[in-house]
Amino acid sequence: MRWLTAILVVLLLLLQYNFWVGPGSYANVTALQRQIVEQQRINRDLHHENEQLAREVTALKSSLEAVEERARRQLGMIKKGETLYLLGEDQP
Repeated sequence: MRWLTAILVVLLLLLQYNFWVGPGSYANVTALQRQIVEQQRINRDLHHENEQLAREVTALKSSLEAVEERARRQLGMIKKGETLYLLGEDQP
C-alpha cells in the first residue's frame, strides 16, 4: 500500500509540473493570450489605417480637387500667379 501512495504522489507531481512549467502550461497559455490581445489591437489599428487609405485613394481617383490639395500640402506646389509664403517657427 505504501508503494501505491508513492506512485500516486509521483504522478500528482508530474501532472502539477506539466500544469505549471511544461508545454501548454498555465504561464505559457496566459502569455499567449496576452500576445493575442496585443495582436488584435495591432490588427484593429492597421484595419483603420487601411480604411483611411482606401478612402483617400477613392478621393484621389474621383476628384481633381483632392489631387490638387494633396499636391499643395505634400509637395508645396502652387498655381501660376500665386505667391507662396512659408511661415516658420523661431529657433531658440
